[in-house]
Amino acid sequence: MALTREEAVRRLAVALDASEREEVLRLAGALRGRVGVAKVGLEAFTAHGPALVAEVRELGLPVFLDLKLHDIPNTVERAASNAARLGVAMLTVHASGGEAMLRAAVAGAAKAQRPPAVLAVTVLTSLDDGALAELGIPGGASGRVAAWAALAQRCGCAGVVCSPQEAAGLRSALGPGFLLVTPGVRPSGENRGDQRRVATPREAIAAGADLLVVGRPITAAADPVAAAEAIVAEMAS
Repeated sequence: MALTREEAVRRLAVALDASEREEVLRLAGALRGRVGVAKVGLEAFTAHGPALVAEVRELGLPVFLDLKLHDIPNTVERAASNAARLGVAMLTVHASGGEAMLRAAVAGAAKAQRPPAVLAVTVLTSLDDGALAELGIPGGASGRVAAWAALAQRCGCAGVVCSPQEAAGLRSALGPGFLLVTPGVRPSGENRGDQRRVATPREAIAAGADLLVVGRPITAAADPVAAAEAIVAEMAS
């Protein structure tokens, strides 16, 4: 079933990966109404901290705080609690931190008045089978993603971050209520950059992704608004 424009907008997140506060806020303001979520990651957060999250939220965009927490369970629980108090809609932890850490993240986030969705990052989209083999991680990307996603679901996470290439298998295995968030989305004809496991917006939606995360194809475009509109149109086609 094709998406309406409004549905496609809600399911598009822009990655505001920049160090300059003014640039982050300029993009967030310009893209309001063209994307459904603003992702604030390590680069922007380490430059400007919680204050930037508040400023993006004040522009009317839900914030996906992508810090990929990975530490001992006690530390992650407290960090997740702190992040949740910022009023973010989603936050990330690394699935490779294991069961105790994932459960701690969920418990920490649940302390907020409006708990965010805790998403477990499976295998970064910059990694492929060869890179995992070099790290001594068996099973290849698809096998590792499937195992870690199942673990995240058992631990109470709301969903996972995976590449579009694994989305269809995860949707079938984990059911319709589990969020699949997919970076590594590149419009047709775009350069892959440092991403290895990628797909087009249309392919990601067809595979069952709930939220598509797009950064440079929008933020580095000569006209970010037009770039976002083109991706929405492809998602809805």
